[in-house]
Formats: sequence, structure tokens, C-alpha cells
Amino acid sequence: MKETVPYNSSENKKNQIIKMFDNIASTYDILNHILSLRMDFVWRKTAIRRITNHPKKILDIATGTGDLAICAAKYTKAQITGIDISENMLAIGRIKIDKEKLTKRITFNIGDAEKLTFKNNSFNVITAGFGVRNFENIDQGLLEMYRVLDKNGILIILEPSQPSNFPIKQIYSIYFSYILPLLGRIISKDKNAYTYFIKSVSSFPSQKEFLDKLKTIGFKNCKHTSLTFGVVSLYSATK
Repeated sequence: MKETVPYNSSENKKNQIIKMFDNIASTYDILNHILSLRMDFVWRKTAIRRITNHPKKILDIATGTGDLAICAAKYTKAQITGIDISENMLAIGRIKIDKEKLTKRITFNIGDAEKLTFKNNSFNVITAGFGVRNFENIDQGLLEMYRVLDKNGILIILEPSQPSNFPIKQIYSIYFSYILPLLGRIISKDKNAYTYFIKSVSSFPSQKEFLDKLKTIGFKNCKHTSLTFGVVSLYSATK
């Protein structure tokens, strides 16, 4: 199957993803809030509420502008490390944590989810909000998460998904296929970014397939929860 990428380019997916997020960084947050009808705040809070092991250290993968890391800081006492491959996204995140007075709790660094630089069993919790589908190699990224997660540690992943029940499926399909890419194109000025978003959601493994990936790697207690009528999928697991 042909790889889903943002641009018709000879560059590998990872470099195209870096370029895309660097391009849309300045409008990323406002578009998230508009396109999700501000439900993104609820989804992040719901995800962080699944953290029940009182972690000392959290790794937020594909942290972007840091919203999930900031949410984790509000509901836990952990030290949080956020990594992302886009420097422009991280630059905005650093401004946000400074404004929130969280610079002593949250650290942002350039980092590749498929080549984590941390030692084995380094974190009590790993979170990833809307970023796994952008990995060049999803299996390798999940293997790295498993490696750096401590024994009995918790994995939390949020990903957009497509509703399956009538009439939400039909309504969302119209919004997803026509309104979302149009707004994304107008506001972000990147005509490819939100077309890629749609393709990346459609090509992401099904809920069962993704749970099977987690189980194959070695994760336990793998669960899926549909949020907002199936618009978002919340995956959780333990090591």
C-alpha cells in the first residue's frame, strides 16, 4: 500500500512531516480548537485522567505545541519531557509553558519517536496525542515506547477516528471531507496539510488492528475507548 504523505515529494515521510508542521505551527492551535469545536480540551483531559499510577516522570511523544504535556502537568505532579520533530511547534510550546509558569515541570526537546535517546524503563507514563499516525514506522515507534516505559507503566494514545453509527457517520463524513480541509487550507495557508490529515486518519489501522499491534509488542491491558461518538479513539495499555 502506498505510504500516506503530505506532499508529492521524493523526500521520505519524516522530512515531509517536519516541513508540514513547521509550515502550520503558527495556526496549529487555533485550527485545532476551531475544527474540534473546542472538544480537544475535553479529549486531552479525558486521556490524562486515565493516568492512575501517580507518575514521577512522563514522556509526551509528538508533543507539538505542548497542550497534552501542559494538561498532564495540571493533573499530575510528574516531571514531563515532551519531544517532537518540528522545532517551530516546540518554539510555540516553550512560550506556552513559560506563560503557564511550568518551565520547571516541563522540558521540550527535538526528538524522533522511532529513535528515542532515553534509557530502558525511564518513564512511568508515556502519552501521545494525535501523533502516532504521522510516524514513518508505527511499529518501530511503539517498540521504542515499550522500551523506555517502566514496568507497570501506563501508555496513553489519542488518535482521530471515523464514527461508524448512523447518522453521525454521514454528518461527520461531510464535515471531514469538505469543511475541514477547506478551513484548514484557508487558515493554515498550507493546502496539503489538512488533506493529508484526512488521508492519514483513513489509512490508520483499525481499532482492532492497533490493539493487536500493542499486544504483539508486549503491552498488557490494551483497551480502546471511543470519544465524542467515535470522532476520537483513546487507547490505553500497561507494560
